[in-house]
Amino acid sequence: MDIKTATAIRRLRLVSAPEAVSFLILLVCSVLKRTTDFNAVPVMGAIHGVLFILYVIFWADAWNRTKWSAKTAAFYFVLSVLPTGGFFAERKLRREAEDAVIASRARQEGTVNA
Repeated sequence: MDIKTATAIRRLRLVSAPEAVSFLILLVCSVLKRTTDFNAVPVMGAIHGVLFILYVIFWADAWNRTKWSAKTAAFYFVLSVLPTGGFFAERKLRREAEDAVIASRARQEGTVNA
């Protein structure tokens, strides 16, 4: 895995958890708007919107660089629209990056011929 691919995965990983948190907070704000006089939906909606757009941009970049299958790319996109999906995406992306580093080191040491 080259440095640009690793960077693309890292960016996607770093934005996935905050996007999930903002989604959950937005859901709480929506409930509070309906049940109380508290209305933070416009502010949280804007924050979540920016994070979601960043997630989609980073997702497209990671898909392009990693050459994921359509199934894998769709999986990561679906995780972005689920309330807690960003947490699962972050965990899976971290494992994927760690596995790539291990495979790269093994190739450099000559222990694996992959």
